[in-house]
Amino acid sequence: MRYLKFIAGLSLGLIAALGAAHAEQPTRIVVPFAAGGGTDQYVRILASELTKRGMQIIVENKPGASGIVAADYVAKSRPDGRTVLVSSLGTLANNTILFDKLPYDPVKDFAPVSQIAYQPAIIVGRTDLPYKNIKEMVEYAKLHPGKINRGSPGSAILTNLAPMSFEKSIGISTTHVPFNGDTPALQALLGGQIDIDGTSITGSLPYIRSGQLRVLGVMDNRRLSQVPEAPTFKEMGYDVQAVLWYSLSVPAATPKAAIERLNHAVNQVIADPEFVTRAHAIGMEPRGGTPEELAKFVRTEFDRWVPLLQSLNLPKQGQ
Repeated sequence: MRYLKFIAGLSLGLIAALGAAHAEQPTRIVVPFAAGGGTDQYVRILASELTKRGMQIIVENKPGASGIVAADYVAKSRPDGRTVLVSSLGTLANNTILFDKLPYDPVKDFAPVSQIAYQPAIIVGRTDLPYKNIKEMVEYAKLHPGKINRGSPGSAILTNLAPMSFEKSIGISTTHVPFNGDTPALQALLGGQIDIDGTSITGSLPYIRSGQLRVLGVMDNRRLSQVPEAPTFKEMGYDVQAVLWYSLSVPAATPKAAIERLNHAVNQVIADPEFVTRAHAIGMEPRGGTPEELAKFVRTEFDRWVPLLQSLNLPKQGQ
């Protein structure tokens, strides 16, 4: 009897120890862009606040192939709620049109957790360019066809798709040069390898404040508080609105309890006034919500942008 009690006690102790060890395992948030870019900056602020609230968070950057590298990695990870993808329009919708074959299914392989932020897409250029805003750039492009090289953080990302759609609507064209994230694209812009860049205010703001770059146009119906002098596309006569959004997704088989736990923690941070202030300082607008709200939102965005991509008749890309 004593032996049986000893074995039972030992088993309970091992179970408790294993449970404690599991609880202490870190949660990895996988960013599909290079370190230092706007999305990466915001996610690291979010991770820092989650850590303060008792979670162990590691931010991993896995750039490449318009988010495919990161998305595939998370899709094939253990569905325990501890490997999380920073998802967006590209990974959850547009890649299905732009790439011939994906190693993951954006609908079947992921479960939604929460939105985390949004911000308008913008076009930036160096201050030594012969045009100071989008209207002047359009005039230059018409006089000098094919002379403008336009960068973006990736082919499937809204900061490429929205400018591409805009160019088609007004009859101009630029040469698109995709990069693996904001930081490489901005460095290429500063180095003169490209002329303009589709991006967000977050990664470009330090270079704007230093006088190296300027915002040529904001794809929203209002100006950015960080650069109030920068005009919107609508102010210059172009009906363009394109909002970048960021969310969290986990492998599809992740237990509901794990998703709800992560959702609750993230939404607590996003509602914190101090966090909101820090987010605004880098050009991000925090936005949370339920997994169900995220799923509905993604469907709406899919229905908006995928038909547009199909209408452009873009050639399928490899990986």
